[in-house]
Amino acid sequence: MTTGLDSALHRIPGQLSGSGPRAFSAMVVDDHPLVRESMVARLRAMGAREVIEAGSAGEARARAHASGPLELAVLDLGLPDGSGLDLLAELRTAGWGRLVVLSAADDPTSVRAAFVAGAQGYLLKSASPLVVHDGVRRVLAGGVYADPAVASVLAAGLRGGPADNGVGELSGREIEVLRLVSDGRSNKQIGEQLSLSALTVKSHLARIARKLGTGDRAEMVAMAMRGGVIR
Repeated sequence: MTTGLDSALHRIPGQLSGSGPRAFSAMVVDDHPLVRESMVARLRAMGAREVIEAGSAGEARARAHASGPLELAVLDLGLPDGSGLDLLAELRTAGWGRLVVLSAADDPTSVRAAFVAGAQGYLLKSASPLVVHDGVRRVLAGGVYADPAVASVLAAGLRGGPADNGVGELSGREIEVLRLVSDGRSNKQIGEQLSLSALTVKSHLARIARKLGTGDRAEMVAMAMRGGVIR
């Protein structure tokens, strides 16, 4: 059966924006060949110079060990031989800096668990080609992305949980800074956008880190998204 992702990825050409593709390397992990092949085709159209494939968690671990950390991993949560969440956490620990979940699951538990495990992006297999492109581009740029169809999950009923401690203490300016961090902006670019010096931006980020208990930019954004203060 042709999936929504499979049909969507072949409806339009690879270049969805005016800017040229940036070369990167990636791994795609999914046990459905059509989904996997479609995602590989999309990544190549976006500029991937190397894409390795795996159909299971075990195969992904072997490929990841052989290749070392690549710039991007796109993986399903439901794998035939194990949890995609476990694989996600292992890749994050091994130094894979850009991790995107591609899943049919749109329930709150799955979405939250993926970000907690270290994902910077969450895409649905029914996503439109524009959403797939935007999500991957945002994550490659250092940002965090949630499929619009599940973004509301991160804002609904999540305040006050253990992972969201400190989110309610963020100031309006700190939330503005985090919104720009989620877009992959550098400190200098954030300062230019908000008419602040890079040093002031750095100070805001330090205060955010103290409030949220982490200095990792992706984790800070994910916590703010789960707390519903940014999308």
